[in-house]
Amino acid sequence: MKQKLFILFQHIVPQHLLSRLAGRLADCTHPWVKNRFISWFAKKYRVNMAEALVEEPTAYPSFNAFFTRELKPGIRHINPEPDALVSPADGAISQIGAIEHGRIFQAKGRGYGLTTLLGGYEELASPFKNGFFTTIYLSPRDYHRVHMPIKGTLRETIYVPGDLFSVNQTTAENVDQLFARNERLVAIFDTEAGPMAMILVGAMIVAGIETVWAGQVAPTLRQPLRTPYLPGPTTPIVLEKGEEMGRFKLGSTVILLFGPDAIEWVGTLKAESPVKLGEKLATQR
Repeated sequence: MKQKLFILFQHIVPQHLLSRLAGRLADCTHPWVKNRFISWFAKKYRVNMAEALVEEPTAYPSFNAFFTRELKPGIRHINPEPDALVSPADGAISQIGAIEHGRIFQAKGRGYGLTTLLGGYEELASPFKNGFFTTIYLSPRDYHRVHMPIKGTLRETIYVPGDLFSVNQTTAENVDQLFARNERLVAIFDTEAGPMAMILVGAMIVAGIETVWAGQVAPTLRQPLRTPYLPGPTTPIVLEKGEEMGRFKLGSTVILLFGPDAIEWVGTLKAESPVKLGEKLATQR
């Protein structure tokens, strides 16, 4: 019954209004507001501040600054093997496996279309058909910057407006096509393992999605936007393995896509496996 009420609440609540109000609160710099919010959050979710570059939670100028906090240098080991693809974030694997018949597994018999996930562009989806995917969920206590699993050159991005359902396991098991209906940013990279898509999925009360090259890209937009980066007159955006590519202001989910015969997932990884930034996820074939 509690799960049904939780799902019903998400259907009837004004998702975008609630999320924007949360964003305003998270950007507040008034000490009385932000210090109480930060202290409550850090205690409730047992945030490990010993890993943070700035360990005192209330030293951050806003909740968003605290939530997107930088880690101490070297606190995460980036697997140096040349053929290793690494986890782009701290979190837990929601699902991992193969893309079958243009569909991606979500949970308990639910799935969603690859083409829909990529904004409806069939030409973008084609290289990933019969390829591989993994979905990584970032919990509230996790580090919320997203890094590159492999060196890549940015080809283009697609901003896709949508709903803002929660992306936790309960919602994944009960809302059809969750990740293909939520607001999201798709980034297509060219890598040594072939094309790679990184999808940063928005969620309930997520106050923003940022990239290192464009700043905040959601929720500043209201219409779909496809932005090419290659070919072009400007210097290509090249990010090394382990380098930051974006961040969430409040938590969400990252989906990785690779083409057929491109990679092989580490055999021990499965749904609910915890992962840390830089840990090996797969090997290039």
